[in-house]
Amino acid sequence: MNDAATDPEGVAAGVTAAAVARLTFDQALEELQGTVARLEAGGQPLEEAIALYERGVALHEQCARLLADAELRVRRLVERAGGALETIAVDVRDPESPE
Repeated sequence: MNDAATDPEGVAAGVTAAAVARLTFDQALEELQGTVARLEAGGQPLEEAIALYERGVALHEQCARLLADAELRVRRLVERAGGALETIAVDVRDPESPE
């Protein structure tokens, strides 16, 4: 049945979203980079390009979610260190910038 939205490999969109949610940050980032490279290379039919774009969005959202979770974990660890309630500002967009 081809009524469901599919990605380029023919996997239903719902299954793809569930699979993306199980990826680690490194896995999602690697897949996102590959997806972007395929889109930049071009040459796909329109439907495949759209499916790749949708997958890329899902992968980006997974990476962002995992980074936000990591930021929260770091803040909690700092708050517990030495019993002090001090937090360190963590900017996930630019980890080298002191805030």
